[in-house]
Amino acid sequence: MTEVLRRGRASLAFSFFAQGAAFALLVTRIPAIQDRYGVSDALLPAFLAAVPVLAGLGSVTTEQLVKRIPASGLLRWSQPVVLLALLGVGAGDSTALLGLALAVFGLAVGALDASMNMLGVSLQRTYGRSIMLSFHAAYSLGGIVGASLAWAGAHWHLALWVSYLPVVAVLLPAALVGSRWYVDGEGAGGRERDGGGSEVAEKRGGGGGLVFRMLLPLCLVMCFAYIGDSTVSNWSAKYLQDVLGSSEQLATVPYNVYMVTTLVGRTIGDHGVRRFGAAAVVRLGALVAAVGFAVVAAAPGAWAGMGGFTLVGLGLCVLVPQTFAAAGRLFPGDSDAAIARLNVFNYVGFLVGSPLVGALGDAWSYRGAMVVPMVLVLVTLVYARSFAAQPDRYGGGHERPRTADVGRGSNGL
Repeated sequence: MTEVLRRGRASLAFSFFAQGAAFALLVTRIPAIQDRYGVSDALLPAFLAAVPVLAGLGSVTTEQLVKRIPASGLLRWSQPVVLLALLGVGAGDSTALLGLALAVFGLAVGALDASMNMLGVSLQRTYGRSIMLSFHAAYSLGGIVGASLAWAGAHWHLALWVSYLPVVAVLLPAALVGSRWYVDGEGAGGRERDGGGSEVAEKRGGGGGLVFRMLLPLCLVMCFAYIGDSTVSNWSAKYLQDVLGSSEQLATVPYNVYMVTTLVGRTIGDHGVRRFGAAAVVRLGALVAAVGFAVVAAAPGAWAGMGGFTLVGLGLCVLVPQTFAAAGRLFPGDSDAAIARLNVFNYVGFLVGSPLVGALGDAWSYRGAMVVPMVLVLVTLVYARSFAAQPDRYGGGHERPRTADVGRGSNGL
């Protein structure tokens, strides 16, 4: 393995880490943001919904930009913009400035998420084995660090900008320095470099567009995974406290445990993909997550509910990274465009999940509402074949040594 690839992998992992920390610092301080700007409860959902909507727009725009600009270039500018927008959220003094900062954050985070995963998929192809889960493990680690820093800021009653400024001051220059070593890998920018032009042509529709029906199963899996994720992030504390009768302090624990289990699952997940194949790992993840939601729905008490959310984290954590990897495998010459479109369904799931569970909880019961993400995650089993490796890209077992997990092998690196 060359030094260039090692540095490229490390610098991209740091980008995932920085993004996880930035996003956690934003979402875990929403009450403080609301208090600082005097945003009413009625207006707050509009502010929060605007971020994923604009992120989806940013991802779609990235699909067009990447035809002219390498994904590494888009990531190089979008990450500093996200970090500066986060600082703007903490330093503004009016709702207009808050809206502007959140809008910039949303647009830039869409480009950031898309370009990070583009680089991850193309680098995985060059590496010749599954490494996507390790990048998302770095994101989970960043989320844990960001949430911990947010807790410290809230505990010590620090102003938002005081909490955000040191983080941005550290992450921003480090990200800029690390961006020097990004590696676009093979097949980047929608250009086929492995002689698979005829295969790519078969996967194009009229006018050169991607055949959406081939990508649709992965889009649904992505959406369902984020519905499950948003259910945990938005409703686990309320569910434990209001439904299972836990204390307010204990109710804050499930999300932290969830983040830790996603880190653990993603850390070991690549080894599972190399040994058993992506489809088997996705099937197991979907089953474990569904069992977790079932335990939550039937839990007699808080500790059982917390165990259910732990299982959900272990199961869901493998779905999103492998969905991006599968998109790169299906479209080896157009992986960037496929990933940009797929990334939109990240935000669709995030937008749908929390209101869906809330509406069902109010109209029916919160226990019953937990069955919905369980069923949606189980639907992933129907589409598991979309994650199966193509025979010409994998040898005996599930991966030949040093052959590509996504796309075709390169030159034995």
